[in-house]
Amino acid sequence: MIARSRRFLSSYGDCTMIHPLALVDDVNAIGPDTNVWAFAHIMSGATVGNHCNIGDHAFIESGAVVGDYVTVKNHVLIWEGITIDDNVFLGPGVVFTNDRFPRSPRMMIAQHRYSDRANWLVKTRVHRGSSIGASATLCPGIEIGCFSMVGAGSVVTKNVLPYSLVMGSPARHVHYVCSCGQKLTADYRTSTCCHCGETGQERVMPS
Repeated sequence: MIARSRRFLSSYGDCTMIHPLALVDDVNAIGPDTNVWAFAHIMSGATVGNHCNIGDHAFIESGAVVGDYVTVKNHVLIWEGITIDDNVFLGPGVVFTNDRFPRSPRMMIAQHRYSDRANWLVKTRVHRGSSIGASATLCPGIEIGCFSMVGAGSVVTKNVLPYSLVMGSPARHVHYVCSCGQKLTADYRTSTCCHCGETGQERVMPS
């Protein structure tokens, strides 16, 4: 059944695959070897890198940037002003936000504010190698540190340190994790992982 269904997929060269039920406004903004699955919508003005996987019903708005080797699971919402670095995992139902004080732009008293993006757009960056669990919500204007991990269902309201595991609502630091994703016994800069053997000296440090 899977092999037969692939006959209906559309290839755009360089092994890029866009499902015919996906909506990609500009196929040139999709990097090589990237898969875009059914009912995903990538708007014109968004950028998606190489070797990515964009799951069903994901939405990537104009002005959003997705790096290389990124996994975007089903129903993820990535808005303008969001930057996803390389090798990031976004679990199903992850939601980003980009406005600290949202009102309907169609409401008369809010129209002036929304006439200029500088008045409301707040940027967020997810640094390389990090993972965000299913149904997590990220408030605007924060940075998710490299190789950090956000627990499923968390509400992230402030910056997350590199290699930090945060959980809850609001999300709080509970452990450090290794590059492999397993918990460390102490600080990531000094701990050796008992699962993969990576040492603090070998671990990729934040740039």
